[in-house]
Amino acid sequence: MTVTRRTKTASNRLQGRDGLHALLFLSPTLVIFTTFVIFPVFFSFYLSFHQWNMFSSQTSFVGLANYSRMLRDPEFWTVVKNTLVYTLGTVPLNMAISLLVAFMLNQKVFGKKFLRTAFFAPVIISPVAAAVIWRWMYDPNFGLVNYMLSFAGIRGPNWLNESHSAMFALILMAVWKTMGTNMVLFSAGLQGIPDTYYEAAEIDGAGAWTKFWRITVPLLSPTTFFIMVMSLISSFQAFDVVYVLTSGGPLGSTKVLVFYLYEHAFKFFEMGYASAIAYFLFITLIILTLLQIKFMKSRV
Repeated sequence: MTVTRRTKTASNRLQGRDGLHALLFLSPTLVIFTTFVIFPVFFSFYLSFHQWNMFSSQTSFVGLANYSRMLRDPEFWTVVKNTLVYTLGTVPLNMAISLLVAFMLNQKVFGKKFLRTAFFAPVIISPVAAAVIWRWMYDPNFGLVNYMLSFAGIRGPNWLNESHSAMFALILMAVWKTMGTNMVLFSAGLQGIPDTYYEAAEIDGAGAWTKFWRITVPLLSPTTFFIMVMSLISSFQAFDVVYVLTSGGPLGSTKVLVFYLYEHAFKFFEMGYASAIAYFLFITLIILTLLQIKFMKSRV
């Protein structure tokens, strides 16, 4: 009994030391995570009920005034509409193209590795650098986009300076920039589908479309669901591309929620109002994610 107790005591001491060492090694990450994630989350919630210009040490409590102002502001609802247009433009188009490319590259194609690298290359480019490149490409006089359209006899618009084309230009650039990530995820999902399903379908006389719709799409649903949720969250948080390409213009036609938040926080120094916008975005993303889980769970 005495030996057993001593063994347990020694074991507890070793576990305590291991826990202390683990905490010591994790402490830099915990400090950074607490400083730059946990604290800002709670502090922004506090600020959403106050007025603060970031230069004063004092804040004034205003209750729900920031949220009331947000819901009564016509510009805010225009920004919400722009964000929805951007999301509805990027997410389905991105998923469709990336699935098509992944499906094609999953076949026996010459230069498959090179093509996968080429399609994934835009992902590793800095968003700001990519936006600068596309800004040159969208130039109405010397840009590559209008130059290519001229071969088809089409006179290209002034992409970034006309309200009817600026949002489409943003969507096109965003799809090009992020398609590679979804392509890789779809490729992994496709490679996880056993060939026996397709072989059995061929024996039953199923065609290419039937195999794709009856086998590939259902078995790919977990990957599709994950990509859809992550793409939706990412599209609602678009900022860098908008900032570099259009700065929310022309006439506010490309001003999205995060850019609107940025303006009020760091241009007008209305940190309380900006925090209220941030929490509106946070709650909206939670609701949309839960709705996707509810309606897609039975199909995954």
